[in-house]
Amino acid sequence: MSDLLLRDVRVVAIDAGAPTEPVDVLVRDGVIAAVGPRLRPEGPAVPELDGGGRHVVPGLWDTHVHMVQWGLGQTRLDTSGTASPAEVLARVVDRLTWGFDSPTGVLVGWGHRTGRWLQQPTVAELDAVTGEVPVALISGDGHHGWLNTPALRLLGGPTVEGVVAEADWFPLYDRLQRLHGAQEESEYAVTRAIQGAHALGVVGIVDLEFGRPWEQWRERSAEGTPPLRARTGVYPEGLEDAISAGLRTGDPIRATDGLVTMGPLKVITDGSLNTRTAWCCDPYADGHLLAQPAGAANYPVDELISLLRRARGAGLQAALHAIGDAAVGAVLDAFEATGASGSVEHAQLITPADVRRWAALPQRVVASVQPAHLLDDRPVTERCWPDRTDRTFTLRSFLDAGIELSLGSDAPVSPLDPWLAMAAAVHRGPEDGESWHPEQEIGAREALAASVDGQRVRAGARGDLALLDHDPLAEASTSAERARRFRYTVVSATVLDGQVVHGG
Repeated sequence: MSDLLLRDVRVVAIDAGAPTEPVDVLVRDGVIAAVGPRLRPEGPAVPELDGGGRHVVPGLWDTHVHMVQWGLGQTRLDTSGTASPAEVLARVVDRLTWGFDSPTGVLVGWGHRTGRWLQQPTVAELDAVTGEVPVALISGDGHHGWLNTPALRLLGGPTVEGVVAEADWFPLYDRLQRLHGAQEESEYAVTRAIQGAHALGVVGIVDLEFGRPWEQWRERSAEGTPPLRARTGVYPEGLEDAISAGLRTGDPIRATDGLVTMGPLKVITDGSLNTRTAWCCDPYADGHLLAQPAGAANYPVDELISLLRRARGAGLQAALHAIGDAAVGAVLDAFEATGASGSVEHAQLITPADVRRWAALPQRVVASVQPAHLLDDRPVTERCWPDRTDRTFTLRSFLDAGIELSLGSDAPVSPLDPWLAMAAAVHRGPEDGESWHPEQEIGAREALAASVDGQRVRAGARGDLALLDHDPLAEASTSAERARRFRYTVVSATVLDGQVVHGG
């Protein structure tokens, strides 16, 4: 925790009553002690940062990140934007021809989305161009892997003709991260990712990485990794270990300078739209081609209820992944039955009746959503859910019903970039294109409020601040213009716990 006096700044008015004239912001021991004009702090000299009349907001948060995967994603073979297996194979051949550098010896790719393809990939066609080099190509939603035979053999995967998905895939991803050399590669990537987050004004994340991320963050603190606030999740397979260790939601993780706390139990209750495994009330448009025409649940409701009761009894909140409308209905059943608090992660497709049911819950259950997903998911949605596109990414409906909204990225599914998320929330389309179902847009002030973890620039708040070159909430005549203000925001300085971690 540090002291800092930020001089001559204009507070961005997230709420009514924010000061309109330039002020100073005094941070003492990592907490905002005072906000006002021409502050003169008593006692020892305080380091000063001249804001030069620029604008200040609370430090930003991304409330759904897989930090190791995001960091590694910056160096993996990019398979996004491909329209067929053949296009991916061409990129693989090109990378193998020019060579790749990985301590694990595995060529890993990220980004393809088979939900848009007319042909589905096979192990045989990947084998034909890769030889004995292990190759693992991870889908852009993270819910399946397209692996060649050497990679399946190395990771102990099942014998398949096509991709490995959902419950069969996640253990293979975990083994990929445990290969010799993988940890060093991952931690270097995380350091770079944190620096990139600081440059965007990000001070905190909810890290829903697999394994034991609370231990990873403790090790990062010991090794001098750049600081970042993090709330770390635990998955069902690690729940009993976390309970035995006495970890409760909100408790600080020791030896992390108070920046890392225990977060929620994370449960992936269904699949994804792109992999066409999200659990829906009605079949997909191409459901006749699928083994499970409407997707499927990963957990029976009674097992989900049992998990939540166990977690709640041990002081852990719940973060329940639910993309299809049937999955959202099931997790609401579980929250109703247990009284557990927490969040629904994604809530991508929902019925109006379940919006009302959610709003009526007596406990706090946040809608943790990732607006930038709609930029990639629109074509797949229109192909797979053409009869229900008006019920996807219903941010306006959530707010109108009184449901608390929190924005994130699910990085690496979309970039760890709150400005991009806010832009997609206020204009549901590319900056030069139309807004998709504009009735579900939210306002710029609402988007910013959903990206700062409940903080404000006022006394008693955390000493986390982002200094901006312009006011992102300045008046704009169209949703596209509001989105452009977010997309092109320049962060000139980021303050975390009273310490300048970017700019100056």
